[in-house]
Amino acid sequence: QGQLMESGGGSVQAGGSLRLSCAPSGTYRSNSMAWFRRAPGRQREGVASIYTDYGRTYYADSVKGRFTISQDNAKNIIYLQMNNLKPDDTATYYCALSYYSDDPEGEAWGQEYEYHLWGQGTQVTVSS
Repeated sequence: QGQLMESGGGSVQAGGSLRLSCAPSGTYRSNSMAWFRRAPGRQREGVASIYTDYGRTYYADSVKGRFTISQDNAKNIIYLQMNNLKPDDTATYYCALSYYSDDPEGEAWGQEYEYHLWGQGTQVTVSS
């Protein structure tokens, strides 16, 4: 079983930016990769997803227009560029990988059961 390794978390003031990276420890053929987050006292939620074959992207409404997910196919790395960060974005961010899916329309992109490999998480703290 391989691993996913996140990096790029940290502490910023509201309005600031951070870029998260996620790299697998091995070589995988993935159907999609995604970022999730868990804030204190809340359930883990999907933030953004990207389908590796065609580059389709999906975002949670709360981050649309502020966050951008992208991929480096050659390195199998995904990124999450987070701009105009808000205190509500404070959470542990997790990278996830899906080997396959029965959901070609991407309707379940934000569901944890779609993903087979998870990272350990990286903390993002946004102060007001």
